[in-house]
Amino acid sequence: MMKLWMAPGGLHIEPGRMEDAETLAKLHAGGFYRGWPREDFSAYLMEANTPAYVACDAGHKKVAGFAMLRLAGDEAELLTIVVDRKWRARGVGAALLRATFDDLMMSPVRKMFLEVDAENQPAIKLYRRHGFGEIGSRKGYYPRPDGSAATALVMARDLG
Repeated sequence: MMKLWMAPGGLHIEPGRMEDAETLAKLHAGGFYRGWPREDFSAYLMEANTPAYVACDAGHKKVAGFAMLRLAGDEAELLTIVVDRKWRARGVGAALLRATFDDLMMSPVRKMFLEVDAENQPAIKLYRRHGFGEIGSRKGYYPRPDGSAATALVMARDLG
């Protein structure tokens, strides 16, 4: 039986599949200066320790966003989360986070970590609303188009 989680706008969230690699790469490239190539997503989607969660319509034709984790023992890292620009500020990112938390409830994972651009206030607000707190920073972590580099905030949340 496939896991499904509810999402706004007539969407649901389901586990990522190998055939999603190209779509996820395109979404990621649209959301970040340096998007990851399809080959990276293909490799991640084959691994049990890097689950993906895809917000899509019933036919899996319209993909509004996704989240991808890396699992290691009792910890998870939110590798990336991207919501298509057309779907931002509509609750899709929050639904993706809730799906990851729900899915991890029956696992040994007890803490989730992430890095976020210190200037990405909408993302920081989303993470804080969902229980993440700042635990550190990494200067020069994210490259920018102008050649400079942005600071990443490191955030964490206990999962129980």
